[in-house]
Amino acid sequence: MNENAIGFIGLGNMGAPMAANLAEAGWPLIAHDAAGTRERAPEQASVAESVAEIVAQVHTVLLSLPDSAVVDAVSDAIIAAPGLLTKRVVDTSTIGIAPARRIHGKLAAAGIEYVDAPVSGGMAGARAGTVSIMVSGPAVSLEELRPMLEGFTGNIFHVGTEPGQGQAMKILNNFLSGTAMAATSEAIAFGASQGLDMATMLDVLNASTGRNTATSDKFVNRILTETYDAGFKCGQMNKDLGLYRQGVAETGSADPISGAVAEIWRRFLDQSPNADITRIYPFIKSNS
Repeated sequence: MNENAIGFIGLGNMGAPMAANLAEAGWPLIAHDAAGTRERAPEQASVAESVAEIVAQVHTVLLSLPDSAVVDAVSDAIIAAPGLLTKRVVDTSTIGIAPARRIHGKLAAAGIEYVDAPVSGGMAGARAGTVSIMVSGPAVSLEELRPMLEGFTGNIFHVGTEPGQGQAMKILNNFLSGTAMAATSEAIAFGASQGLDMATMLDVLNASTGRNTATSDKFVNRILTETYDAGFKCGQMNKDLGLYRQGVAETGSADPISGAVAEIWRRFLDQSPNADITRIYPFIKSNS
């Protein structure tokens, strides 16, 4: 067994480029994806036919999976695997606070450390190696993991010591991102109704106090160009907003805004279930 080998489970829109960056940085990878591994895995990676095959060979496994149900199932497969060597699972998925705590407990009972470490930055960030990773867990674990994490990003943040705190950071980030996207769409639609040019509005906003990730990236690079290719679907945004709303309800935190934002995204999802999030602009403009 190569002591530096890393298991990577989940080679979707985020996982595949993150794994590719790790491989390019020289980390030996053993990869698996239930939807098909060889065509998704980096050329340099070894391919595993199952979760069990990976965890019998490596001490550390990274997960990049779509939701808590899949992370739960993969965690169960890890625990049940014969010849289990894995001692640490680093979960870059967005699954919510309560599931992260539950999965942490389940893995801990099997002698496996769970590191809650969701990422943000979209497909472009995953490809460029600029995603932010929000790690919650013991500081010593982060320092042990840091050289490997630097293989796919330089933006590494230790946000807390408890499982679920990484998830809390991620879902509040995506609530703000979703709010900025919806609010900017409404504002730009209003400006268009007054005869203002979109490119000019964006120039002004990006030099003014209204600047946000929607004005500086998504409108400039995805909407003005009419490519609508942020690589994040409205269903994913709705999932993350739901996790945020659930977290707010469970803690009793103030929430005067999130209900309205979530309702806008829900209506967009109902109309265009597979749409890129940037297509919320024509949706809002046509419904104004």
